[in-house]
Amino acid sequence: MNAEMARTAFKTKAVSRAPMSEVFATADKWFGARGYRVLPSGRPNQLFILGGPEGALPRVNGDILAVSNVGKRKVTMLTFNAVGEQLSGHMASFVDELRAQAKAARRAPTAEEDAATG
Repeated sequence: MNAEMARTAFKTKAVSRAPMSEVFATADKWFGARGYRVLPSGRPNQLFILGGPEGALPRVNGDILAVSNVGKRKVTMLTFNAVGEQLSGHMASFVDELRAQAKAARRAPTAEEDAATG
């Protein structure tokens, strides 16, 4: 069991300019749509993601820990942990989605958008 947990483990960190509550709301929808339960932990800045059996593991779990105002104001540091073949893949996809949203938010406006705003 420990070997399977080590093999399917996912751990990474990311930075977001979105507030912690927005990231947690997005995570709730994202993982809920994929069949996982998303529950708050006893700490106000952490979410648990729980799922059923995957592979050799009887159940899978993950968590997202957020620390606000890290380094600069309005910057949130996110730590992602997950164990399970599918959950780890979904967690990696969620991190990629957050990064894509951040990239889209800071992109330069197109010529049409620039002309429309004056």
